[in-house]
Amino acid sequence: MHRRGDPALVTGSTAGIGLEIARRLASEGADVVVCGRNQAKLDAVAADIGARGVLADPATAEGAEALVAAVPDVDILVNNLGIYEAKPFGEITDDDWRRFFEVNVLSGARLARAYFPGMLARDWGRVIFIASESAVMVPPDMIHYGMTKTAQLAISRGLAGLTKGTRVTVNTVMPGTTRSEGIVDFLKSVADDPNAPADELERAFFAKDRPTSLIQRMIEPEEIAALVAYVASPLSSATNGAALRVDGGITPTIL
Repeated sequence: MHRRGDPALVTGSTAGIGLEIARRLASEGADVVVCGRNQAKLDAVAADIGARGVLADPATAEGAEALVAAVPDVDILVNNLGIYEAKPFGEITDDDWRRFFEVNVLSGARLARAYFPGMLARDWGRVIFIASESAVMVPPDMIHYGMTKTAQLAISRGLAGLTKGTRVTVNTVMPGTTRSEGIVDFLKSVADDPNAPADELERAFFAKDRPTSLIQRMIEPEEIAALVAYVASPLSSATNGAALRVDGGITPTIL
C-alpha cells in the first residue's frame, strides 16, 4: 500500500495504539521512527518492529525541537500521543487543563508546524491525528479530555484547507474506547463495582457509559492501525479533511 521508504513518525508509539500503527506501517515498507521517554522500552520496540527509536517527548517544546532535529523530514506524521482520565469537572484544576492541552494538542500542533511545510514543498505527505469519539460526544466525566480531542479536529480541518491542489492530506481518526495498557484501571475508576472481573467491567461500561457503541466491545489497537495504514497510503489520495470514526455510534447532528 505504501511507497517503500516513506519516512513515517508515530508519536506515543511504545505501547497500545501507537505501537500497532508503527508496526503496521513498518510491515508495509515505511521507514518508521518511534519516539518515547524511556530508552529501554524505546530500544525494545524499535528492535521488535524494525524501526528507528528517538528519545524525545513532543509534549514539551524542548522535546519536540529535539525530535525534529533528529528527524528533519517526515512524509507521514501520525500524532498519536495522548493521555486520558476520568475526573469530575469541579475537580479539574488549571494544571490539569494545561497538562492535557500540552500533551494531547500542542504535541501534534508542534510537529505539524515543523513537517507540514516540507510536505507541501515535496507535494506529498500525510498528517494524521488520532483523536477520539469524545471529540463529538464529550463524556461528562472527561470534559478536559474531550476538549483536547475537539481541538485536534479543528487543527486537522484547518490544515486540510491549506493543502488544496496538492498531494498532501490531513485527516483525523476518531476511535471509540480501545483496549490498551491501563484500560482495566480506567474501567474500575468509572464502575459501580470496581472489583468485578475484567470482562464484566467491560460489558457494564458499554451498557452504561457507551450505549451508542455499535460493536459493544473494546476496539483492538490493530483495527485502528489498519485504518491508519490506509489513510497514510496513496490509496487514500481523495480522503482529505475527514474525521473517520471507528465504531461510530451516534454523531450529534449539530456537528
